[in-house]
Amino acid sequence: MKQPQNNGWKAIVRRWVILLCLLPVIVLGVLVLFENRLVYPGSTAAESWRESPVTDYEEATFNSADGTKLHGWYFPSKTPCDVIVFAHGNGGNVSYWGRRAVELRKELSSSVLLFEYPGYGKAEGKPSEEGCYAAGDAAIAWLKSEKQYQPLQMILMGESMGGGIVSELALRHEHKAIALCMTYTTLPDAAKARMRWLPAHTLMKNRFETIKKLPRITTPIFIAHGTEDELIPFSHAEENFAIANEPKQLFRLEGETHNARFTTDFYAAIRQFLHQHAKVQK
Repeated sequence: MKQPQNNGWKAIVRRWVILLCLLPVIVLGVLVLFENRLVYPGSTAAESWRESPVTDYEEATFNSADGTKLHGWYFPSKTPCDVIVFAHGNGGNVSYWGRRAVELRKELSSSVLLFEYPGYGKAEGKPSEEGCYAAGDAAIAWLKSEKQYQPLQMILMGESMGGGIVSELALRHEHKAIALCMTYTTLPDAAKARMRWLPAHTLMKNRFETIKKLPRITTPIFIAHGTEDELIPFSHAEENFAIANEPKQLFRLEGETHNARFTTDFYAAIRQFLHQHAKVQK
């Protein structure tokens, strides 16, 4: 009479063992399936949109090489100057970064162009790594054709995922200097830092391999990173800095997390760096 009961318990244990063995495979499958949603959690303008903090800006529209309609915000300086081509992080959309652009314009006495990635804000298409690079290509082309900026007036600046984007743009386009803020070595490295058990380097198709591109960038490079960054460890900035070419500077945003404020000291440091190594083009 007891044998069937024992068999019943064995069957239950066997099912649990199988489930526990399959669980990591299921989790990995879900992560692979939804990778793009995790990497690009941005919002369309219909889902969320913020008004510009100033009125003296321009809606910029341009097309990528494949015809995708893209969008950006251009904040012109009142005097002839350089222009900052700013690639934002992977969240929100271009309207979330208006205050940052206005601050940069004021503190660095430069015009600023924020550009959208496909599927973000008012841009059409679906986001992808190559699509983000193509959006940057189109933004730079717009500055040249519509605003008559010369390549050596362009400072490429990226924050978080945007740093990975401008690292590629720096190889594709002549420019004056590059600035990376809270930027990873590679996207799989950043994923691995949060989920150590994840075989990110094997599974992820989105790479954004900043550290592999820095040795080929020969223009001045300014790197800033929050020392308490909870998403991308400060060690990523140290690794990027170590492999970058001179002239270069690593600025520690002391006590700042991933959503770091650009402090007074930060602006003083980057102004001095650009003045010394990449003087403003009049």
